[in-house]
Amino acid sequence: MKIFGRIVEIEGVVSQYLLKCGTIGEPIFLMKNINDCVRITESSEKTVNSNYYKIILKFLHISYGKNLLLKGCPFIYAKRNSRITIGDNVTVKSSFLSNLVGLYSRTIIVTRQPDAYIHIGNNVGISGATIYARKGISIGDNTAIGGNCKILDNDFHPIEAEERVKLLNDPNGGDSEAVPGKEISIGKNCFIGCNSIILKGTVLGDGCVVGAGAVVSGRFEPNSVIAGNPGRVLRVLESKTDGEN
Repeated sequence: MKIFGRIVEIEGVVSQYLLKCGTIGEPIFLMKNINDCVRITESSEKTVNSNYYKIILKFLHISYGKNLLLKGCPFIYAKRNSRITIGDNVTVKSSFLSNLVGLYSRTIIVTRQPDAYIHIGNNVGISGATIYARKGISIGDNTAIGGNCKILDNDFHPIEAEERVKLLNDPNGGDSEAVPGKEISIGKNCFIGCNSIILKGTVLGDGCVVGAGAVVSGRFEPNSVIAGNPGRVLRVLESKTDGEN
């Protein structure tokens, strides 16, 4: 398999591998799984074209629609037998100044369990966000996800100390079923402000607005304006027409 002028020999099914790319001169990683990687250094002076990354997405069986725009290269990984789908006209920003909020990291989109899913609708914008699913995350059309947001459908660790100790000794590690998780649903036409955190089980109705830095958990009616930690409804916006959001 030839990548950026280098020959890389890999074993097994190519969909098991993930290419993490960035600006030329940075290391490029070809990952056999989420923990093991082989380092490849690229020395060309040009910036890696995001179209190369789209080729890798096809090899990984990650579905994306028309006009996917990558500003910088994200980190996208689908666990075997899970699925990630990205709609039409989606923009994913990953380089530091692609959003002048200032992005702390590349966009990360990961399914970590078999049967987990991430669905990203049409006309969605994502800036340096982490979208991490062990169960499922759905993001509706025309939703804007601000800089450095975290959308996490799981706790990463159990709350109870005894369960955390068990997890530390679990041979499956981060793949263990002991990690609590619950699906997240974000509706159409939502705006998620920068540095906010959407926690497991959250349901945002169409047209919701989440203020910057909010920590959100629970169910929220359409057109709710949510802010604070914990996130609370400040007011409900009026729809211009019954059919619009």
